[in-house]
Amino acid sequence: MYTLYIGNKTYSSWSLRPWLLMRELNISFEERLTPFEDGGSYQTFREFSPSGLVPCLHDQDTAVWDSMAITEYLAEHHTRVWPESPGARAWARSIAAEMHAGFKTLRNQCPMAIGLKVALAQRSAELHRDLSRLDEIWCYGLNTFGGPFLAGNRFTAADAFFAPVAFRIDTYGLTLSQPANDYARRLLSLAGMQLWARAALVEPYKDTRQEDQISRVGNIIEDRRTPQAER
Repeated sequence: MYTLYIGNKTYSSWSLRPWLLMRELNISFEERLTPFEDGGSYQTFREFSPSGLVPCLHDQDTAVWDSMAITEYLAEHHTRVWPESPGARAWARSIAAEMHAGFKTLRNQCPMAIGLKVALAQRSAELHRDLSRLDEIWCYGLNTFGGPFLAGNRFTAADAFFAPVAFRIDTYGLTLSQPANDYARRLLSLAGMQLWARAALVEPYKDTRQEDQISRVGNIIEDRRTPQAER
């Protein structure tokens, strides 16, 4: 059985991608959650991840790190990771790679923070550009391949790579076109996304660096996480 090492579910968008992909495709794995540490987690994470980062997948003696590498490794061993149609598959791989490498303003100005509602202090032109491109990708995929997922009628790695954005939309009240907003709600309604969110709400630890970043980008107007004293 695979072992997937991940970070805090509250914050770790990178960990969510392979976790959700494997769960939605019914690929069995054991989860190993190692929380982020104040001051950096590199040395601790190096015990299981050569890069000192999460996620990292172990398959017996084989370690695969980076969410894109994990996805391609899984695709070599399991069907349905990518769409069957060559055209849809090429497009899905392209947008997953674009998400993996880009959207830096969206990442920085809207860090993943499950359980929070945050009023952004500002919405820069760069953020609007990222959101416009995101809307364009989602609407193109839904219109071209017929939905309800980005590359057709079933969940694939393309959806997994954009799943953290659905949490960001919920946290920061980001507005997209109606088809894109509907797609984000479909992602949030997935059993795997709801399971991840429920676990995030009761995590018994917080990461000071992540919390500081969230506070810098806006005002927290709601916190649905269980208080630490009650955990």
